[in-house]
Amino acid sequence: MHLTAILDWTNLWTQSAISTLGYPGLGLVMFLENVFPPIPSEIVLPLAGSLTLQGRFTLTGVALVGALGSIAGALFLYGLGHRLGEARVHRLVERYGRWVSLSAADFDRAQAWFERYGKPVVFFGRMVPLVRSLISIPAGFAGMNPARFTLYTALGTALWSLLLAWAGRILGQNWPLVSAWIGRYEHLVVAAAGIGIVILIVRRYLRRRAIAAKIAADDSCTVS
Repeated sequence: MHLTAILDWTNLWTQSAISTLGYPGLGLVMFLENVFPPIPSEIVLPLAGSLTLQGRFTLTGVALVGALGSIAGALFLYGLGHRLGEARVHRLVERYGRWVSLSAADFDRAQAWFERYGKPVVFFGRMVPLVRSLISIPAGFAGMNPARFTLYTALGTALWSLLLAWAGRILGQNWPLVSAWIGRYEHLVVAAAGIGIVILIVRRYLRRRAIAAKIAADDSCTVS
């Protein structure tokens, strides 16, 4: 099956699961959304938000269940990163990532965010498409405290779930517009991330040069 057809089927299945299964379907989809990036939260949560107008969900319920599903998925990826390590995960992404619309560049971007911004990125990275899923893996590499990881993930995903569900409720039947808005927002985030990665690489290069220069100067003084 062609990858585009797989993604289209995934989106249809996602919408069906939420509409027919209610909160259990929402929790399952949010778990899978973390593990399987082609399932976009910008479709899942606005749809759930629009269904609050029919009494199928509440905004509070969507935020809580969305957060619980996301926490479960994030912990799965955290454990994967912690157990397999950076090199093995990177090889898996390079070999099989295309089947889930994931590239090595996406993985490197999430890792660069974690290295640059530290542990707080686990919170605010939950509100950045794609990064919100992948950021759990470098947190696992780094052995971040599981309790703090879970807390940051819960707060970030609950806020993200509430905002997107609220947008879906406001738009009602026009809830798919949220996905288009998030798409524009994602392009800006990706551009900013790219700039951040370049800055990180340059800073590392300059730091290494400074260390090498200091070592050379110390050796010169010692010889003198």
